[in-house]
Amino acid sequence: MTPVLEVARARRRVAGRDIVADVSLALRPGEMLGLVRPNGSGKSTLLSLMAGLVRPDSGEIRLQGQPMARLRRRQIAQRLALVAQSAETGDRLSVRDAVGLGRTPWLGPLRPWGPGDDAAVAAALKAVGMAHLAARDWSTLSGGERQRVHIARAHAQQPRILLLDEPTNHLDIHHQLGILDLVAGLSVTTVIALHDLHHALRCDRVLVMQAGRCVALGPPAEILTPALIRRIFGVEAELIPHPGGGRPVFAFQRLS
Repeated sequence: MTPVLEVARARRRVAGRDIVADVSLALRPGEMLGLVRPNGSGKSTLLSLMAGLVRPDSGEIRLQGQPMARLRRRQIAQRLALVAQSAETGDRLSVRDAVGLGRTPWLGPLRPWGPGDDAAVAAALKAVGMAHLAARDWSTLSGGERQRVHIARAHAQQPRILLLDEPTNHLDIHHQLGILDLVAGLSVTTVIALHDLHHALRCDRVLVMQAGRCVALGPPAEILTPALIRRIFGVEAELIPHPGGGRPVFAFQRLS
């Protein structure tokens, strides 16, 4: 099976320091890959590399088998979408217009807005449960609603790959679970940066980073062991079966 996105020994240096160091991974079609790490471990830089926003100082990023450095920005945006942490705007926009920005990679002088674009925006709003707020002013939305609109804009872009940088950050647990359920229901390959290890258990695979390096990659049940969590996060962890038969839960305790 051909990977949809490959990171081949990628390295990114800033001010003489490796922010991402020798990271390699192959993203499988349809999977959800979780990025977990302590603060300052290079996950945002890795996502920027994967999105083509910055280039590696060494190594290569390949999108559907093609070196990303040889692709135009529009070609990348037609296949891949990034939902960044700081995806805000001060412009007065309706929700529908904010989502419509996702159609930009498909538009041009010879390709004006048309019925297909209206349909893509309508489908994206429906997918995130925001169709009833399409006419609302963006500035009046709650944090959880705004996050849904960010994802809807990426959905309207019709990418094959969706990258999300901590989409549950600053949301209450109800909205965190709603965003994760929403992302899991989208028919795209997903890379999602997460702080909460419980959320990482929802992923098909997790990549654990420390100091810009990949220290573990694989299914969460195999990777997120007490020994690794102690070494990377500095806490004792025990995985406890869920009393209702759902996903197991972690019990954490600070090291003495």
